[in-house]
Amino acid sequence: MMPMIGQPAPQFTATAVVDGGDFKEVHLNDYKGKWLVMFFYPLDFTFVCPTELTQFKDSLGAFAEEGADIVGVSVDSIHSHKRWLKDDLGDLGYPLIGDMTKRISRDYGVLMEESGIATRGTFIIDPEGTIQYMGIHNLNVGRDAGEILRVLSGLKSGELCAAGWKKGDEHLKP
Repeated sequence: MMPMIGQPAPQFTATAVVDGGDFKEVHLNDYKGKWLVMFFYPLDFTFVCPTELTQFKDSLGAFAEEGADIVGVSVDSIHSHKRWLKDDLGDLGYPLIGDMTKRISRDYGVLMEESGIATRGTFIIDPEGTIQYMGIHNLNVGRDAGEILRVLSGLKSGELCAAGWKKGDEHLKP
């Protein structure tokens, strides 16, 4: 069953590639007290995925200014992640979780059972561990980190935000 906005984010413990190729166990609770942008992508060594991963890397400073961490997840192994980082992407500055059991992808409702891969799912989780945003994209269309940052800023404002609202814009008045 897919989690919903306003519900607790499914707990996870997994191994991730961090800091240029080291392995580290990460838990959802590691992010308690911070905003978390958790995104799922289909596979390493593909065409659309690296554009998303590097865009998140290029936006790390802006996400940090909002008090948010980023975590990427795919059903590839941590060894595949490490090789992809070494061969193509370089250090991203955020963890990549290897979800070989597909449990995390399944728990978050993004696993495409027929193909055994995750679709492009994005979740913004608040400091209390509650899902505040979720977006699911077709495999052929990459996400835009700027739009996710815009949504994060809007959520953090606690106000009504019009379509196209950007940080610094006026909020809607009920």
